[in-house]
Amino acid sequence: MNDSRTVGPASALRGMVRVPGDKSASHRALMLSAMADGESTIVGLSPGLDVQSTAVIIEQLGAQRSVSGETVAVVGPADGLRPSGAALDCGNSGTTMRLLAGIVSGVAGTHTLVGDASLSKRPMDRVAQPLTLMGAGVMGQGERVTAPLTIEGTASLRGIEFHVPVASAQVKSAILLAATQATGHTVVIEDIRTRSTTEDMLRHAGLTVHSVEHGDGRTVTLTPGRPSPMTWHIPGDPSQAAFFAVLGAVHPDAVVEVEAIDTAPERIGFVAVLERMGAVLSLRTGGPGSSLRSESSNLVATEIFASEIPSVDEVPALTVAAAAAKGVSAFRAMGELRVKESDRFSGCLELAAALGCRAWSEGDDFFVEGVGSARSFQPFSLGASLDHRMVMASAIAGAAGSGCTIRGAETVTSSYPRFFDDLASLQ
Repeated sequence: MNDSRTVGPASALRGMVRVPGDKSASHRALMLSAMADGESTIVGLSPGLDVQSTAVIIEQLGAQRSVSGETVAVVGPADGLRPSGAALDCGNSGTTMRLLAGIVSGVAGTHTLVGDASLSKRPMDRVAQPLTLMGAGVMGQGERVTAPLTIEGTASLRGIEFHVPVASAQVKSAILLAATQATGHTVVIEDIRTRSTTEDMLRHAGLTVHSVEHGDGRTVTLTPGRPSPMTWHIPGDPSQAAFFAVLGAVHPDAVVEVEAIDTAPERIGFVAVLERMGAVLSLRTGGPGSSLRSESSNLVATEIFASEIPSVDEVPALTVAAAAAKGVSAFRAMGELRVKESDRFSGCLELAAALGCRAWSEGDDFFVEGVGSARSFQPFSLGASLDHRMVMASAIAGAAGSGCTIRGAETVTSSYPRFFDDLASLQ
C-alpha cells in the first residue's frame, strides 16, 4: 500500500475509547456458529478486514449470515459444512488461515486457502504437522508450507496427543477445532500457556474440554462433538487497548481510558510489564465492563520476556514504552516476531532507531536504550510493511512525541478501521 498518514504531536490527551471487539473471539464466534446446527447470534463482532475474511469464508462453506446493526446472525447448515468451489481468501489474517485449516480438515473434499502477499510468507508448517497426524492432507509451498494451501479434508479424522513446540494459540486452536470432528480424544500440551479463548468458547458451546495447568504450561483434553448454537457477546480487544495504555503512559499530559475489554490473564500481560516500568494504570475488572485507565508516567527500563505476552502482539507498543523510558530495556526470546504480518523484530528495531534510540539485537533478543521522555522522540517517517500493529505503534509514538508520517497506514483497517478516528478523539 502506498498511502501515507501524518500524525502530529498532541498537546494533551483526555477521554475514553472503545476498541473493536476482540479479534480472537470474533473469528472463533463466527467459526463455531458456522459449525453448529442452527442459528447463533454474535454481538460486538470486530469490524476489521481480518474478521471480514472469516465471515465471507463461512458463507462459502455453507453457513448463512445476516447483519443488523451490531448484531450478526449465523445459521450453520444442519448437514454440516461443505467444500467451496472457489478458493478461500484469508486476506491478511493468519488466524483465519490457521484455524480454518483445522476446521476444513474435517470437511471431506478439497479446500484451497489463499492470502495476501504478507500472509503468504507466514509459516503454516506448524499447523500442517498436527493436522496431517490427524489424517488430513495439507500441502503448501516449500519447507515452511506457506500459502496457498491445499487441504484434503476427511470425515475420518482421528484424535491425537500433540506437544505444541512453539507458544501459539492459533496452532492449539487449529488442532482443537479439527478435534471436534475427530474420533477419540485429543490432547494438546503447551509449555507456555496461551490465550484460552478457544477452549473457553468450545466449553461454552457445550463441548467437553478439560484444562490442567502445570508450571507455566497447560494440557487441554477435548472430547469430540458438535458446537451448539449460541449467543456470543464479544468484549473489546486487549491487544488493541495496549496501544492506548502505552500512549497514556508515555504522553506528558494524558488521562486515557479504554472500556469494556477482555481481561483474561493471558491477554493482559502487557499491563504487568508497564506497571513494572512505572506506568500509572488502573485495571477495573468484572464482566463485560472491565476497563483500563492510563495516566502520564515516568517510565524506567525493564526486562520483557515473550512468555509474559505469549502472542507477542503487544511488543510494538511496548517498544514505544521502552523508547520513552530511562535505561536499556531487554526484549527476550522474541524470535516469533519475525513471522508475524511483517518481520516485527526488525520493525521494532527500526521504529526505536527512528525515534532517536540506540537499538540492537543479539540472537532472538533485542534491546532499546530509551531517550527518557516521549517529548525527546525525533519526528520520523516509517513504512508499516502491511502490518497493522506497526501502524498503531508508529501513530502513538508520533502523537506522544514530535509527529510522524506512516507509509502504508491503510493496513490498520485489517483490525481497527476507526483507529485514527479514536486517536483524534482524545486530542
